[in-house]
Amino acid sequence: MISASDVERAAARIEGRVRRTPVFADGGVWFKLEQLQHTGSFKARGAFNRIIAAGALSAAGVVAASGGNAGLAVAYAAREFGVTARVYVPANAPAVKVAKLRQLGAAVELVGEKYADAYDAAVKDAAERGALFCHAYDQPEICAGQGTAALELLAQTGGVDTVLVAVGGGGLLAGIAAAVEGRARVVGVEPRSAPTLNAALAAGEPVPVEVSGVAADSLGATRLGDIAFAVATRTEAGSVLVDDATIVEARAALWDRYRLAVEPGGATAFAALLGGAYRPAPGERVAVLLCGANTDPATLTSPSAAPPAARTPR
Repeated sequence: MISASDVERAAARIEGRVRRTPVFADGGVWFKLEQLQHTGSFKARGAFNRIIAAGALSAAGVVAASGGNAGLAVAYAAREFGVTARVYVPANAPAVKVAKLRQLGAAVELVGEKYADAYDAAVKDAAERGALFCHAYDQPEICAGQGTAALELLAQTGGVDTVLVAVGGGGLLAGIAAAVEGRARVVGVEPRSAPTLNAALAAGEPVPVEVSGVAADSLGATRLGDIAFAVATRTEAGSVLVDDATIVEARAALWDRYRLAVEPGGATAFAALLGGAYRPAPGERVAVLLCGANTDPATLTSPSAAPPAARTPR
């Protein structure tokens, strides 16, 4: 469980380490451009907070399990502090993301065919070598760090009523909901093909779900994190689902209208507005968090040019 005070402490820790990403308004909707953050996603916030909060690290440095944005963020933060990073990824992780991890100086370990295989190997390695393990989405420091984007959003807009947030494992949702608790409502937006929050709220606890679809490489966690579930239920966060076609359309619209290049997961929150899954009340001030830019720009120009589905979560 985390609270607004945890997010505020995280903001103080990471000040000067992360970018204060811009916002802009159009048609009564605010867009928070977290795809412009270091390594192309909000996850640098959590990675920095996790490493700084840990204090002095052993020579083993940090360990993570992720073939996607979380791994890139941990590798970047580790490089900034001059510590070693070892990132475990499934053998079928996208080659472009593996290459980026290595460019950031991380030692990349290819293990198994599933994220769970890489995760288990990373946890074991961290325990054996005394390295700091950085979870992709279910650690208090990670979640609180992600929530610092919401503190910026509130200051930049003067306040909003609702924040639409894409959900995979739920680290971003947990941080945002904790940060704005009592000041705004958070609505989690998920692909129908990866409904971790929706399924957890229906079941009364996090449960495994099948994952597929165009956003699976970034919203592909198979179970909502425990912290996200606790914060979502405490703050009464909402949940809506969108289909893959609408995600693809939203991604294309962000490029066509604003020249914003985002990955499918990064466009998912906007898809809720574009497709009508979330309909604001008259006068409601809505913010959309665009959360990731690690995408192939060649696929931005047409709604039919969707990237291939992937199965490497977080």
